[in-house]
Amino acid sequence: MGEFTIELRGLQFYSFHGLYEEERKVGGEFVVDVWAKFPAENHQLNSINETVNYAAIFAIVKDEMNQPRELLETIAQSMAEKIYAKYGVIIEVEIRIEKKKAPIVGLNGSVAAGYKKVY
Repeated sequence: MGEFTIELRGLQFYSFHGLYEEERKVGGEFVVDVWAKFPAENHQLNSINETVNYAAIFAIVKDEMNQPRELLETIAQSMAEKIYAKYGVIIEVEIRIEKKKAPIVGLNGSVAAGYKKVY
């Protein structure tokens, strides 16, 4: 039996996550990538009810990005667990959250945190 991978890439959000008070007041740009794997059935899929719905995963990601937290790791882990709770058929989920501008003196680039869980 094979497996499918559902991917949502480059999801852009303006959110208020951060360790520092200023980050939580001003907010910043974030980019989220999601990968979710689930077993392929031995027949051709013909209905959205037989697969993992991109829109439902996006709704989970959007909801999590709208809840300010200090750590990207916390957000990524929460997203993964909620996606699995919605779709128990998932055998692996991976989340990557990039913070476009981190408040680090001299940093010319972005930072990111990822979380991967195999069920």
